[in-house]
Amino acid sequence: QVQLVESGGGVVQAGGSLRLSCAASGPTVSSYAMGWFRQAPGKEREFVAAINRSKSRTYADSVQGRFTIFGDNAMNTVYLQMNSLKPEDTAIYYCAAREGYEQDIAAVAYDYWGQGTQVTVSS
Repeated sequence: QVQLVESGGGVVQAGGSLRLSCAASGPTVSSYAMGWFRQAPGKEREFVAAINRSKSRTYADSVQGRFTIFGDNAMNTVYLQMNSLKPEDTAIYYCAAREGYEQDIAAVAYDYWGQGTQVTVSS
């Protein structure tokens, strides 16, 4: 069983930065690809960024150039560095893990989810 714990959310002004962390634990966590998703009030959960075990990355168009996903050497902790934040980035951000080598942009492809961390960007 993989467990994911997010941290690092908070309130920030537009143009500011935050770094989210996702600590992964479990007997087979080293074989999982990781992703970040977000869900704003009244909206569906949407893909933000993902990374595979070879550190290949994929980003949503809305965050490309502003957000960076990266992990520690063992990929036991995955980060989402968020720069130039906008009010429309306000959402609950979720870390997710999927068994297998490749990352995916579809939420249904992920097997495990964290509890989420709130990010609020004020204008």
